[in-house]
Amino acid sequence: MKSRVMQKNAKTIVFLLFTMFSCFAVSCTKDNGGNGSYKGHDYVDLGLPSGTMWATCNVGADTPSEYGEYFAWGETAPKASYNWSTYVYSNGDYNQLTKYCSESDFGFEGFTDKLKTLEPGDDAATANWGEGWRTPTYSEWVELLTRCDYTWTTQNGVSGFLFIARNGNSIFLPAAGNRSDADLSHVGSGGYYWSSSLGKSLPDMAKGFSFSWNGGDWVDHDIYDYSREFGLSVRPVHPSK
Repeated sequence: MKSRVMQKNAKTIVFLLFTMFSCFAVSCTKDNGGNGSYKGHDYVDLGLPSGTMWATCNVGADTPSEYGEYFAWGETAPKASYNWSTYVYSNGDYNQLTKYCSESDFGFEGFTDKLKTLEPGDDAATANWGEGWRTPTYSEWVELLTRCDYTWTTQNGVSGFLFIARNGNSIFLPAAGNRSDADLSHVGSGGYYWSSSLGKSLPDMAKGFSFSWNGGDWVDHDIYDYSREFGLSVRPVHPSK
């Protein structure tokens, strides 16, 4: 019996040392509330059933109230103009897709591939923040909306949407607007954030969460299909505790 206890204790020590080393190797830290940092980027534990950790900032931002960069769906770098002629996975138009196309009528020369979720190489969160970070799925946005309270608010003079979890933690999404062609619209009045999920209606669309304020007491917020060539914000998730 004593030998078994010693073996169990030894295994426990080895596991703890391995966990500590793993965190050190990927530069992760965590506080008592479950919040922490992974590869130099902070996340918040919202107590969600999936265990998903939400980043505190958008890709391209250094603080929660900064807007960050804008990305077409499936692209990993910002650009000067957002339209089908500059979109990486189109041959110039919405019905000339070259990747993530489930219907031949929308594919270049009838192309289809049945891909419905961003691959890591096409994910702006993974490409810019490293493996372990990614763009939220449609289901993860639904979980955030159904498991948190939310309100329109202002942080550091920047308007946006505050998600408040049942454990008391929160994340702030600035109303960064969106880009179409070379134009930046709805800054300060609306936020538009990609999911990693292709739209369910047409393959030239992808799922995105948005919110907009009408200037009164009402804030429209939901998950919609957005044209893939638009430039929207990306708020990464770290999918494990």
